[in-house]
Amino acid sequence: MKKEYDFTKGKRGPVVRQRGKTRITIHLDDDVLEAFRDRADTEGRGYQTMINEALRDHLGRSGDRVNADIIRRIVREEIRKAG
Repeated sequence: MKKEYDFTKGKRGPVVRQRGKTRITIHLDDDVLEAFRDRADTEGRGYQTMINEALRDHLGRSGDRVNADIIRRIVREEIRKAG
């Protein structure tokens, strides 16, 4: 090992960036998140993948820009379908 390392040109963040995906912070209602997690456990799939598919499905149907209100409506529709 070296006695000292030069990090002046270092960058923060993941070593390898994942292509085609962006990490964001999003606040979902507890009941919505729980419903997606329950469905994911039942189907043996990832809940984040299922949320992504629900949003993608909505975009394909409407072509509207997605905002927080639209996301809430989509997620509630998906929960009703599952219920």
